[in-house]
Parts: sequence; C-alpha cells; structure tokens
Amino acid sequence: MNRYVIDSYAMMAYFENEPGADKVAGILNDLVRMKSKGYMSIINWGEIYYNTFRIQGEAEAEAVLAQIGRYPIELVEADRPLTFEAARLKGRFKIAYADCFAAALARHLKAKVLTGNREFKKLEKEIGIEWVI
Repeated sequence: MNRYVIDSYAMMAYFENEPGADKVAGILNDLVRMKSKGYMSIINWGEIYYNTFRIQGEAEAEAVLAQIGRYPIELVEADRPLTFEAARLKGRFKIAYADCFAAALARHLKAKVLTGNREFKKLEKEIGIEWVI
C-alpha cells in the first residue's frame, strides 16, 4: 500500500485547480478507496490555513480545512522527535521550515511526500517524493 505525506503545495494545487490538481485528485480518491494511506503534518495543515486566510479570507480558510477533513488524511502532531528531525533537515538544507516537517514525517513513516514544490529536489536522496507536476 502506498503511503503519502501530503504537502501543502499539493493540497493548494488541488483546491486552486492548478497544474497537478488531477494527480492529487487521483491520490485523494485512492485514500478514500483505502488503496493508499495519507498523512499530513499539523504544521503543513496550518500552512494551508494561513496561506488561504491571507489570500482569500478567514471564511475560505475555514472551508478549506473542512474539505481536508472529509478525506482520510491522518493529521500528525509535531512532537519532540519529529520537530528535532525537521530542525536537523532545516540545518542541513536550505528549504522552508514547514517543508522540513513534511520531509521528517515522510522519513519517519517511510512514505513519499506528495508535492510539486521544487525545494524538495534538494531532499531527493533523503526521502521519497511523488511529484504532482
């Protein structure tokens, strides 16, 4: 069974019908049909909220979180070991801190990060990546 850590980039592409939205939709359908497992760091979940809030307002941000909640995506809290691993990745690679949480979670779960964010190219030797575009 495929395991995916869903990055904020992938979900925003899906919600905004941007390039990669079809691939994300297919994987979300696999989650619903229990053909794959989906996870998301609570940090990335918050990133989706604040990005939507800033661009489209609070009501839309709340609606987006409700939509995410309709999918069988397990939200994973940022405990000490996950935060430590994210901080180690941030120290080694020049990528956004929130992205480090997705990468650390993927490493911990032996999952692939679902993303289109090219910053993750720096991590291709560290973790599995499923590119949406």
